Amino acid sequence: VSPQREGAAPAAGGHADLYERYQLLKAIKPMVEKGLSSVNDQNPTGTDSNTALDEGADSNLEERLSHHVNGLQQVLTDLTKNTKALTRRYSQILEQINLSEGQSSS
Repeated sequence: VSPQREGAAPAAGGHADLYERYQLLKAIKPMVEKGLSSVNDQNPTGTDSNTALDEGADSNLEERLSHHVNGLQQVLTDLTKNTKALTRRYSQILEQINLSEGQSSS
């Protein structure tokens, strides 16, 4: 397991293992939670402010949410691809083991 910079994406050419992906998600979780709590703090409820400002803030929130959701979707897509590849590889290994056991028992 190679050490990576916090928040850095794995090398595109290399096959990052699932544990590295897990560590990356675990590392960014506090940043995402902090970002969400600061967004909630910036929009206090019960205050009547200019409607144009509210619409601009809502638009900004929508853009930020869209950006985060797209990022999460990409991470989940990558994790799914890696999981499927890992499952295929393990299945191949198990087939080879079963074939070699079958040949040795004959």
